[in-house]
Amino acid sequence: MIYSIRGLVQELTPTFAVIEAGGIGYYVSVSLQTSHNLKLNSEVFLFIQQIIREDAHLLFGFYSKEEKEMFNLLISVNGVGPVSALILLSSLSLSDAANAILSGNSGLIQKVKGIGVKTAERIIVDLRDKVGAFSISEEKLSNFVNNKIKNEALSALEVLGISKKVSEKIADRVLKQKPEASVEELVKEILKNI
Repeated sequence: MIYSIRGLVQELTPTFAVIEAGGIGYYVSVSLQTSHNLKLNSEVFLFIQQIIREDAHLLFGFYSKEEKEMFNLLISVNGVGPVSALILLSSLSLSDAANAILSGNSGLIQKVKGIGVKTAERIIVDLRDKVGAFSISEEKLSNFVNNKIKNEALSALEVLGISKKVSEKIADRVLKQKPEASVEELVKEILKNI
């Protein structure tokens, strides 16, 4: 199994690179993110995911270990092949992909060529618990603020005699639609939807 390649970039396109290492040219499929980090005729180090099929030995190269890890998570989902995973990584940054999965934003994932409604939902369900490490701190901060607002709103509603179980589902739905809602707005929206 090939884990990584260090060599000279012989050919470079947005979707693949030929890396010469030890006198052999390796055809490596890459995402646009990785392609942007490569320069023709310069030395490069890529993390490799090798996929062996009956009819082909395929190499997928990644500039960062995190991108390779996300690729492997994506191809672990039933219905997502290596080409679809590479297209997704070309269309969305790692943090955008992770945040779309964490927030259940199937619309953003469906915008990726070749990924339909069912596949997008499967990606969200299968990977929601696995992609937290890819989410950047700004989004984590935003989620923290949303959780604080949500908790304050739920506490206020409990004082009014409304169970947390009932109001929590509504709060999640409201915060998806209006992530910038204040505690007061959230309480009003929950009361309207009970």
